[in-house]
Amino acid sequence: MFSQYFGHYLLNKGLINTEQLKEALELQAETHVKLGVLSVNAGYMTPFQVEEVHEKQKQIDKRFGEIAIELGFLTEEQLDQLLSGQKQNHLILGQALVDLGILNIDQFSTALSNYKKEHSLSDEQFDAIKAGDIDTLVETIVGLEDISNKKLYANYLSLFAKNLIRFIDDQVRLEAKKVNDQYKANWMVTQLIKGTGAGEQTLSTGMGCDEETFIKFASIYAEETIDEIDELAKASVSEFLNLHNGIFLVNMSNRGVELNMEPQQIHENAIVPVNAVIVTAYLSFGAIDVMIW
Repeated sequence: MFSQYFGHYLLNKGLINTEQLKEALELQAETHVKLGVLSVNAGYMTPFQVEEVHEKQKQIDKRFGEIAIELGFLTEEQLDQLLSGQKQNHLILGQALVDLGILNIDQFSTALSNYKKEHSLSDEQFDAIKAGDIDTLVETIVGLEDISNKKLYANYLSLFAKNLIRFIDDQVRLEAKKVNDQYKANWMVTQLIKGTGAGEQTLSTGMGCDEETFIKFASIYAEETIDEIDELAKASVSEFLNLHNGIFLVNMSNRGVELNMEPQQIHENAIVPVNAVIVTAYLSFGAIDVMIW
């Protein structure tokens, strides 16, 4: 995920152009091999076991390797071996930029150092972000500084990013959206989360986008070809939000906070409340606005 941020940093600094970034990210995507594929290629797991881990990720917020070990599919030593064969994505991006003749190694290294300084990141934070720590990335980079309940929203958004990467698209970048007036979504799915005790706060959640992105998102999650916003498309996107919120409730329960969800609702040309926190998730095929209020 960090490679998306760093790539756009290079773009904003004028070190690369849009086409060069697109080409480098495509090359990175071709080069990066997911852990499930590596484990099958190494003979450690079967495709059926990989699918079982993916299904488990729809219930709990854990990495592939953690679940595979818990299920007895991998040992710690096997996981370490597989991870050592996986390069960090920003290094793959850097290698792609060098191979394409867009930047040299010194320019890439200098840009990395400048990125760290400009975002006031400690060595520990920067190392965590480069290693794929999405929680740290969301807390330090996305732009939630002026938001009350920052910790709660950061937890919600970092999990949303993880679920996008796990089930929809591994090219994800979150960015806080500044809205000065009413914000309207062409299509929006919402779901209310409520505390179980008297006087407990409620949390309204939603995700909105244009029609084309909605259809593409629905197709990917349903693993079927969808050409229009029909009942299957609506059910698919609604189920993704329900899955995400379900895992969020499990995480909150593990922290001692019990919550319930109400059924999802679909809205067309919906107006979002002015007090909503809106964060845009940029994907390879479009953008989704995540809303919390």
